[in-house]
Amino acid sequence: MAKLLWFVFPQPSNVWQYGIRYKNFIYHLNQNNMSLLEYTHENGVATITFNNPPQNRLANELTEKFTEAIIDLSQRKDTRVIYLKANGTDFSFGADVGPWLGISSQEVHGLIENGVKLSNLFEDLPVPIVAAVQGHCMGGGFEFALRADVIVAADNAKFGHPEATIGVFTLLGGVQRVAERIGRTRAMQMALTAELLPADKAFDYGLINEVVPLDQLENAAQAWVQKLSKTATLAHADHKKLLRAWSDGGVHAADALMAEMAAKTVISEDVQGSLKGAIEAIKAGKPRPQYDFKGK
Repeated sequence: MAKLLWFVFPQPSNVWQYGIRYKNFIYHLNQNNMSLLEYTHENGVATITFNNPPQNRLANELTEKFTEAIIDLSQRKDTRVIYLKANGTDFSFGADVGPWLGISSQEVHGLIENGVKLSNLFEDLPVPIVAAVQGHCMGGGFEFALRADVIVAADNAKFGHPEATIGVFTLLGGVQRVAERIGRTRAMQMALTAELLPADKAFDYGLINEVVPLDQLENAAQAWVQKLSKTATLAHADHKKLLRAWSDGGVHAADALMAEMAAKTVISEDVQGSLKGAIEAIKAGKPRPQYDFKGK
């Protein structure tokens, strides 16, 4: 069964919100054991790279390493931004469905339950996530990209849900996240037809943030990464939390969180330091200085 569960969580203990169990887990960067996924963390920037070309299928090894990287990030306090990208000509064609043939109902339940937990943990990490997408971005790969806060795409990128072509639905929450971004009508069309949406239309619809020529993708994505790594990390975390509350329960659900969140954020080192510089500039009649945010 272990080989079939392409999302495998370390044992035991607990990340309480998601029911993911692990104990005394220390993530070690080991390139020899990470041939299908690369994970680095430097100067507050975490970079996760799918490295299973040409299709970057979400094979067992890749998703196990992805799980380890995400759990490590959930425990760190020094991350300012996460950068998700892929080597090769295509971002990802989605899951490696080979092991699914003959799978039992119980195994499917565990597979999808763990996959959703991993995806939610990744999406809810309290820092901005930037995804750089080239070529085909489909299935589970598309669903991981949809968990990012910013999607930068090359002009050759194509997005789609091929799941219906093998008789299944979007198993990691893809259709509802497309609906959240661009509306139910277009989300349903993408799911029903399995048609690929080119980058220019994805941008026009509001599915993604930016489209650039393929040879400029890395620079464009890095511009987002570097900018976000130096800005108000705590405020970004609050905005993510508010948008999640809005998505789950509407405007009033988000409103209900704001006083408690503000009570923590406004007294932070970043906000107090930024306020001090702004107030001094106002009194002196000078432009407000750019504050060097620390994420504290």
